[in-house]
Order: sequence, then structure tokens, then C-alpha cells
Amino acid sequence: MSGGLRWRRRHAARRGVWLGGWYRRARWVPSPNFGLRPPEQRVRLAVIHSISLPPGVYGGDAIERFFTNQLDPSGHPYFAGLAGVAVSAHFLVRRGGEIVQFVSIRDRAWHAGASAWRGVPNCNDYSLGVELEGLEGQRFDAAQYRATARLLRDAASVWPVVEVVGHEHVAPGRKGDPGPGFDWLRLARLLRRSME
Repeated sequence: MSGGLRWRRRHAARRGVWLGGWYRRARWVPSPNFGLRPPEQRVRLAVIHSISLPPGVYGGDAIERFFTNQLDPSGHPYFAGLAGVAVSAHFLVRRGGEIVQFVSIRDRAWHAGASAWRGVPNCNDYSLGVELEGLEGQRFDAAQYRATARLLRDAASVWPVVEVVGHEHVAPGRKGDPGPGFDWLRLARLLRRSME
């Protein structure tokens, strides 16, 4: 699917799974890398990314250290190129489906960089950043699709999130994740099921 997907929001409140902007079904690892959303912007988009540190290596705490500015640049040759980089996402979905949250959804995480969707620039202002532990272009685990669909459903119950796109869609030519290994139709089916 080249342009992400849209789905109808379910309006049944799931406020019990949120504490402010923090997801109760996630493990919280607060990142200092965030800012305030512009007051006129509402969360209406979710951007799917992929990440593994070092690339292709799963598990461990390198992603959490990276998003909290604690990654040791001497810990692996690849990490040296990340020294001084300050980024974050709202959520990380691990291979087994565990969700880690770094930034409140009320705040602006630093995940999309220079980006635009439907002619509106600065996607960080109005989106949720959801990182899937994986390698760009490779396949993702079933548990990750289930956890991501549940997270998006729960987010859409309190925010007007109606579209899901990849980083590749909001920053074409600059980013390619999650890439061809991500099954957009599978996610769409899971989101549709959540509406039944």
C-alpha cells in the first residue's frame, strides 16, 4: 500500500487505558526529547517507523538508551554515528508485542523530521510516532501487528487519529521505513476487526 491507510474511529471511550497522555498498557521510559504541540494542532495521524540498534539486532536496551540520550557511542561501531543525535518516538513495539512509551501523546515527539502529509508540513506537530523493532524492508512479527492495532485503536478512542502512514510516506526520498516488509493490508484487517 503506497499511501498508508485510513479507518473509521470507534467512538467507545477507552479512557481507562490512558493516564493523561501515558498508555497504561505500555512500559514507560520517559525521554527528554520532546516539545509542546502547537495549540492549534490535534493528533490525527500515526507514523509507523522501524528501528533496530545496531541494525538487524533485536532485544537489548540500545533503542531505549538512544531515545533517552544514554547510548554509549563506543558500545558498537554503528553507535558512533548517532553521538549527539536527540530523537524520540511516542512508542516502541518490540518483536514480541511489548509496548514501550517514551513521550506523552499530549506532547510532540521528535520522530518524523522534515516531513509533510496531505500538504501539511511538520508531521511531528500532529502525529504519533510508533517505532516497530525491525529492519527497514524486512518482515515484522505477528505480535507487533496485534499490539500496534490495539494501540492505534486505543489512541483513536481519545484522539482523532484516522490515518496511519509510514515514515516513507511523509518523508519520501529521505526515509524508507518501515519499507516493503511491512504488511499494510494485515494492519488494515486488524483495525477493521477492532471496529466489529
